[in-house]
Amino acid sequence: MSPIEPRELRNAFGAFLTGVTVVTTHDARGNPLGFTANSFTSVSLDPPLVLVCLANSSSNYDAFAKAGGFAINILSEAQKEVSNIFARPVEERFASVTWQPGPYGAPVFGDVSAWFDCSMYNTIEAGDHIILIGKVEAFESSAHPGLGYARGAYVTPAAEAEALRTGKNILVSALVAFHGKILLMDDGRGHLTLPEVKVGMEGVSSALKALIADIGTTAKPGFVYSVYENERRKTQHIAFLCQAEDESSVTGVFYELTETTLGDINDPAMCTMLERFAGESRVGNFGIYLGNEIAGDVRPVTKRS
Repeated sequence: MSPIEPRELRNAFGAFLTGVTVVTTHDARGNPLGFTANSFTSVSLDPPLVLVCLANSSSNYDAFAKAGGFAINILSEAQKEVSNIFARPVEERFASVTWQPGPYGAPVFGDVSAWFDCSMYNTIEAGDHIILIGKVEAFESSAHPGLGYARGAYVTPAAEAEALRTGKNILVSALVAFHGKILLMDDGRGHLTLPEVKVGMEGVSSALKALIADIGTTAKPGFVYSVYENERRKTQHIAFLCQAEDESSVTGVFYELTETTLGDINDPAMCTMLERFAGESRVGNFGIYLGNEIAGDVRPVTKRS
């Protein structure tokens, strides 16, 4: 076997699509510190543990290695600049974000997808990095979709939506989800349907945002869940999975996806998509469907289309 070339190994590691976080703590004098990291993962539910890796060469090494705790801030898709600021040696980093001490004391950010305020559970030296294992003492999550990162580039739902092939007769629908339930509306003919809108000159992302506003829900624009051509209707359907913070809405009702509910949906392609969602939501592993109203492929969201 040939020797491993570090740059090539780093590139291979970068093929794995991750979220983006900013890890924070305070130094011995009480000053806030933070760095951008995608080496974050959950470890255990009982006890609730998470980990993140920090390079031994980092200027933050001593402060984090000796800290009594730290926070993980999972950035939302609108926080690319926050990621960039905390990835570089920028003065007054914390002036660029809205933050406050978490319940356990580490800085937690506003407008993030989620944050976890942790006590230090363990530290492990591992090669040229230190592994920080934290016990979650408090956390909070929101409906903001997370910022993704792969192969040196950010991945956002809005960017993915704009990259889709566009043309005439594009319909955007929103799978607004809350704890496994889906927001459905009366289609005017006695059946249930997803909220949808025809895309005009404003583009896919703007149409999705307008649709969510019309629904009057707490959901945020999410990731592309299904793209299919309806050859009979001569339309392209783009469905987005959007997480809501509660069951409030101006129009529509949140339904459990039971056989009765699915039987009230008149569109076979939509019914099949919701059956897939019901199965995937039970295990929390979602994919992206690409095809037509009859057949296609489901690809893991961790692979770029």
